[in-house]
Amino acid sequence: MGKLDGKVALISGGARGQGAAEATTFAQEGAKVVFGDILDDAGAQVEADIRAAGGDAVYVHLDVTSEADWRGAVQEAVSRFGQLNILVNNAGIIIPRVPIEERTGDEWDRVMGVNAKGVFLGTKCAIPAMRQAGGGSIVNISSIAGIGQSLHQEPAYAASKGAVRIFTKVTASQHAKDKIRCNSVHPGPIDTEMLRSAMPDPQVLDQRLGRVPLGRMGVVEEIVAGVLFLASDDASYVTGAELVIDGGALAQ
Repeated sequence: MGKLDGKVALISGGARGQGAAEATTFAQEGAKVVFGDILDDAGAQVEADIRAAGGDAVYVHLDVTSEADWRGAVQEAVSRFGQLNILVNNAGIIIPRVPIEERTGDEWDRVMGVNAKGVFLGTKCAIPAMRQAGGGSIVNISSIAGIGQSLHQEPAYAASKGAVRIFTKVTASQHAKDKIRCNSVHPGPIDTEMLRSAMPDPQVLDQRLGRVPLGRMGVVEEIVAGVLFLASDDASYVTGAELVIDGGALAQ
């Protein structure tokens, strides 16, 4: 038996990297999965791969800054699979670090739009369907940037992930009555295309890893394992929590 047998999950940012791994793992664990992204060709390939392996998944176009896209994704889950039990707000972006005085307003708005507004819209649109299903689990992907090591963080990214952290707690507190749990995951540096694009200089990356006691980047599978735990009934008494997966970075 899978940890998610009988569950229906919706995942944003699922066309590559961590989101694709979440969609694949959730399907392997028995969930019926709807996942979205703006990378339609890559998303279609992930869907095909999951189906070829015997999973049940469907890709939808999802711009997380669009409420209409979110409503469409939730409707797809409910109309196709009958309910919605799990939401993973996974989509996120990061931009190269510059001093605050050099960050433009448009860049700030773009990061906040995807990383913070996207989580709000996904949660807003999912709650009615989860309430109708008798409850559910929302997992928001934040970052250790939303908690600490502030001297070294990109300002817009850190602010957006801090917003996700607090919004998670508000959601958990206000919707416990609906049997909807909500938790945040706070990765440290994870070996993904997004991280390497933000730190293309190997020396910069080495300096970043110097602030990780375990001395290495994490891998996607280590984050997905935490997301799976929070999404599943194994975490039935966990809500409003922060799951830090950072190689000890915040312990310094």
